[in-house]
Amino acid sequence: MTALQVAGGALVGFIAGVLSGLFGVGGGIITTPAVNAMLGGTAIQAVATPLPVILPTSIVGAYTYAKAQQVSFRAVRWATGPGIVGAIIGAWLTELVNTHLLLVITAGLIVVTSVQVIRGRAPKTPWRRGTTAGWKFGVVGGAAGFVSGLLGVGGGIIIVPAFTTWIGMPLKRALGTSLAIIAVLVIPGTIVHALLGNIDWAIFLVLTLGVVPGARIGARLALGARERTLRVAVGCFLLVVAAAYGIRELSFLPGSGG
Repeated sequence: MTALQVAGGALVGFIAGVLSGLFGVGGGIITTPAVNAMLGGTAIQAVATPLPVILPTSIVGAYTYAKAQQVSFRAVRWATGPGIVGAIIGAWLTELVNTHLLLVITAGLIVVTSVQVIRGRAPKTPWRRGTTAGWKFGVVGGAAGFVSGLLGVGGGIIIVPAFTTWIGMPLKRALGTSLAIIAVLVIPGTIVHALLGNIDWAIFLVLTLGVVPGARIGARLALGARERTLRVAVGCFLLVVAAAYGIRELSFLPGSGG
């Protein structure tokens, strides 16, 4: 790896870290294509190497939110178990279903919930700390894990809008809680890919140079932002992600000409 690649990788990691801290996602949206296009990684390394990178990213971000008392550890406890099971099932079904169609559908659902996040839509039952039924967190965790395992997308794009629009959790608390859940969900996949030899640890180290400070800065920016401003920013980010995934995957569907 050249000095220019190291510098570029650290910069990519920093950007991914900032996005992670700001929007409660893992950052793989940025690091996955960069591993393949910029850092010389193979296709499988582009999928596998961002997983261990997400771990320190989400831990640093979650820690920053936790210091501000913006992490629901009750939600984390309820969501992580179903999330791990969902990720395993999703990964197992990858070869059995049309993932392109499912990703288009998922993108559509994210668009709907993104608009609701921007509008500040409140659920019928107002949020009260410690009163939400635990099974609701479990459903969200299971769905996020399943989509992540099946489609290879970050669980945060499911967790954040679901927590805010369905459960009614305040946005900053949803972002911090999402990062804490992601930190747990990424561990099984990291172990599997490490055992298979799919992770380029040199690229991991280069990306980590940037993601750790980036995640802390992103989380601090989110914590200092006004609720309305943050809602618009998070909603628009999710819309961009949904559009990018949806448009790309539509080209793979039968009759699309792709």
